[in-house]
Amino acid sequence: MPTLSNFYNIQDASNHNTKDDCWIIVDGKVYDVTQYLDDHPGGDDVILAATGRDATEDFEDAGHSKSARELMEQYYIGEFDTSVPISTKKGFSEKFKHLKNKQYLGISVAVVGISVVVGFLYIRKK
Repeated sequence: MPTLSNFYNIQDASNHNTKDDCWIIVDGKVYDVTQYLDDHPGGDDVILAATGRDATEDFEDAGHSKSARELMEQYYIGEFDTSVPISTKKGFSEKFKHLKNKQYLGISVAVVGISVVVGFLYIRKK
């Protein structure tokens, strides 16, 4: 059982989100996978995208083997502190949510612009 100093919250994990310092959270455990990034078969970008939030779903969806799960244990550094309220668990996707909204705005503007051009060409053709 980990000692109290081996409990980490979402802010702790999200501060370790670079190729030189990378932590992930899977199944309530925190792993320092910095040394493994170059060896990861799926590439380091997959792991880096999973920092700062609970990556359990991503990990499970990838269908990792039993040996991959065993290998991961050597990178274990502590437990994820679940006492932090959910509302403060803002990870990667929350940090960049505003960009997603801008993307939808851009798509909407493009659709309207194309519609105006097509309408203008249709009227001009008559």
